[in-house]
Amino acid sequence: VQLVESGGGLVQPGGSMRLSCAASGFTFRNHYMGWVRQAPGKGPEWVSDISSGGGGTSYADSVKGRFTISRDNAKNTLYLQMNNLKPEETALYSCARCTGQGMCVTTDYRGRGTQVTVAS
Repeated sequence: VQLVESGGGLVQPGGSMRLSCAASGFTFRNHYMGWVRQAPGKGPEWVSDISSGGGGTSYADSVKGRFTISRDNAKNTLYLQMNNLKPEETALYSCARCTGQGMCVTTDYRGRGTQVTVAS
């Protein structure tokens, strides 16, 4: 299983960013996928997940209405569109192969992550 994130960087508060995760080594379309973030000095936090077919999505309350998760099963790629970013959302964002809805933090399969820094 390989999960490789991209798209992170520095963005100003209120800005937008789109993360991507390229998956390989397993049948992507058969699995729930999600995003987890970890801020410096804190534990991992579940952000969002999406069902195998893409029809079901879930979000942490803190990002609801601002973040959108999506997937392209033909391209084995997971996305996270983040709008109106806040400084406290500075973190390492990782994609995960979840064991089910809401079960993405304790999975054995997480990418190395891409750093998102929200600062002016």
